[in-house]
Amino acid sequence: MAQPLMPHATASWLVDNTALSFEQIAEFCGLHILEIQAIADDTAATKLTGRDPVRAHEVTQDEIDKGQADPEYRLVMLKGPEQVRRTKGPRYTPVSKRSDKPDGIAWIIRNHPEISDGAISLLIGTTRTTIAAIRDRSHWNIANITPKDPVTLGLTTQRELDAAVAKAAKAAGIEAPVDTRLEGDREALITELRAQREQAARVESGEGASTTPAEPTAETLFRR
Repeated sequence: MAQPLMPHATASWLVDNTALSFEQIAEFCGLHILEIQAIADDTAATKLTGRDPVRAHEVTQDEIDKGQADPEYRLVMLKGPEQVRRTKGPRYTPVSKRSDKPDGIAWIIRNHPEISDGAISLLIGTTRTTIAAIRDRSHWNIANITPKDPVTLGLTTQRELDAAVAKAAKAAGIEAPVDTRLEGDREALITELRAQREQAARVESGEGASTTPAEPTAETLFRR
């Protein structure tokens, strides 16, 4: 399925300017629902500048209206320019995020030691020398390196990280770890997130705020 040219920026705009559910936005942008949650909660490494997909001719306002009216509706993207595809070699990382790379590398080394230096190099866009220095703690700035999820830092996507973990686990002959953060609560989470956005849309449209007790939040669900 075609995806927006700038999925994270597009997701940020949709979160801020529509009443679409997080699940709808995640599917349209090709992102994990947790990435949408992070964008909505402003827990991403930097506040993203939204990109209007309507002005970019990637989706029509009618499609967005259909999605807002029916939470089960899946937005259909207009046929746009050919997407820029990654080529072989290290990933390009904006200058503003390059200082975050050591933290992301340290997180992968700590949580997924089965991933090779070559795979980390492609995933994060760094050199094997840097990775080796962080592994043996000889990096010049090792005292200030704090392991942080590279997805949260914006250095890679959840899908690419999951794919790298699965590939490394298969090569090592071990079972790939399963993300259980949404296990048992996924449908409840989606329902709650949808209800929150529908309530916010009603308030904005002038129907008034609800006087009922506050519903459980996504954060509460994650703490189960």
